[in-house]
Amino acid sequence: MEIPKAHATDSSVPPGKRGAKTRILVVDEHPLLRHGIVTYLSAQPDMIVCGEADCIPGARSKIAECKPQLLLTALRLGTGDSLEFVKALKAEYPSLLILVYSAFEEAIFAERALRAGANGYLMKKAVKEEMVTAIRDVLRGQIYVSRDLAMRAFQKSIETRSQDRLLGRVTHVENLSDREMHVFQLIGSGLGTKKIAHALNLSVKTIETHRENIKRKLGLNSGRQLVDRAIKYVEETFLPLQKGEISGARKKKVVPFRAA
Repeated sequence: MEIPKAHATDSSVPPGKRGAKTRILVVDEHPLLRHGIVTYLSAQPDMIVCGEADCIPGARSKIAECKPQLLLTALRLGTGDSLEFVKALKAEYPSLLILVYSAFEEAIFAERALRAGANGYLMKKAVKEEMVTAIRDVLRGQIYVSRDLAMRAFQKSIETRSQDRLLGRVTHVENLSDREMHVFQLIGSGLGTKKIAHALNLSVKTIETHRENIKRKLGLNSGRQLVDRAIKYVEETFLPLQKGEISGARKKKVVPFRAA
């Protein structure tokens, strides 16, 4: 992973011409959280929310309708593959800036999101002011990640392959491919093989192959161990919203993927 630039500490001066407002599309499946983000961004002097959506098909329609300059999207959108969505958008709309935010562990998912074509990654537990900073940094042409992640990326860049093996990373979740990670999350959210196949429009045999590959990469010996590991991962990954986050009204723990 290329080491991202440190993000600017002074975001008081909006980028672009004075009076120009950046058109932003907000995509989140949770109405309350989406409303909080829309309200907050609409209050900024250099930003205007031109639309909002709660799913991937809805986002596609809104992009064609309101032609945003920046897409602010949650990483979790039902059972949809958000990383594939980002890849497709960057191919179709190369100039569209994309900022992903999520409760997923930054050390694993930020790099995946950036590889998919996102211009930045923001944790949901961040304070609301950090979202504005991230947006303005992305508009300046920078890649936005937290300082902690930037430092970890630097440390990772100077480690050798032999050191990685000594650290036992062969059994870490970060070694799963993007598709395997998506299947792993759905398993942890309570979906069985047939439901996952239906949700991803894949064959049952393909999902079974993904399950076997995940088990091998994580050093698991049975389907039961895989389900237990996936459930634990999902429960630990979705963190409660913290004080100062975008929507003060939502204090409940973020729920896993719904089995829609």
